[in-house]
Amino acid sequence: QVQLVESGGGLVQPGGSLRLSCAASGSIFSISTMAWYRQAPGKQRELVATISGGGSTNYADSVKGRFTISRDNAKNSVYLQMNNLEPDDTAVYYCNLEWRRYRSWGQGTQVTVSS
Repeated sequence: QVQLVESGGGLVQPGGSLRLSCAASGSIFSISTMAWYRQAPGKQRELVATISGGGSTNYADSVKGRFTISRDNAKNSVYLQMNNLEPDDTAVYYCNLEWRRYRSWGQGTQVTVSS
């Protein structure tokens, strides 16, 4: 079973930046698709960005050009660099691992964008 632990959330002013990290246990990380999701209060969880084992990335339209997902297979870690943050980016951000039919979720990290 894969354990995922997120870190890096916090309070930031509009226009600021944060970098989220997600550390994974287990041996399937390098062949898994990793993703970041987020859930704002009163809203459904939504996909923010994905990165395949080979490094191909996809982004939600709302974050394109502002967020960058990356991974370091040697460290079993995935990252989300968030720039030019907006109040609508406020949410709990979750790390997700997917390999075949197996999925694992982290506990989430809060990101609050406010002046």
